[in-house]
Amino acid sequence: MRETIKLGVILLIITSVAAVVLGFTNDLTKGKIEEVEAAISEEARREVLPADKFEQLQLSVDDARILSVYKGLSSSGEVVGYAIATSTNGYSPNLEMITGISIEGKVTGIKVTKHQETPGLGANAENKEFTNKFIDKSIDEEIVVVKTAPQNPNEVQALTGATMTSNGVRDGVNLAIGLFNSELK
Repeated sequence: MRETIKLGVILLIITSVAAVVLGFTNDLTKGKIEEVEAAISEEARREVLPADKFEQLQLSVDDARILSVYKGLSSSGEVVGYAIATSTNGYSPNLEMITGISIEGKVTGIKVTKHQETPGLGANAENKEFTNKFIDKSIDEEIVVVKTAPQNPNEVQALTGATMTSNGVRDGVNLAIGLFNSELK
């Protein structure tokens, strides 16, 4: 019995020291992690919308799936479009992406920024081969995902074996389109 208590106290001391060290390390690296995440987010906005700088907008949106909205500006300060970050569900939850929409009413690009989709199937949603299918789509109608070759201008062919992921990406783009049409146009 005494030996068990002794081992329990030693284990408690070791785990307590480890927790303190981890907490200290987390506090020490927190600022750097935020800087890196901000840089990655900025780069993703630049990929989906050709703009010289971005300004975050503070919109009162009741949909928690809309994470952030940035106004893209040219070097002369003119609005060129918007980069809208959304979170939807694919095969797995939390499929996060950024959609670029020009003031002319076209999708300028999409980028999947975070996902937990199946490697080799849904994870292909971040490949240019798939995301480029959304470029130049009009925002006059919602995007539709089809399993066969697209027949209409608002259709995009789904990823093979990853229809749920394709639908999640579609939902993110359509959320951005809906927000643009209702609040930003």
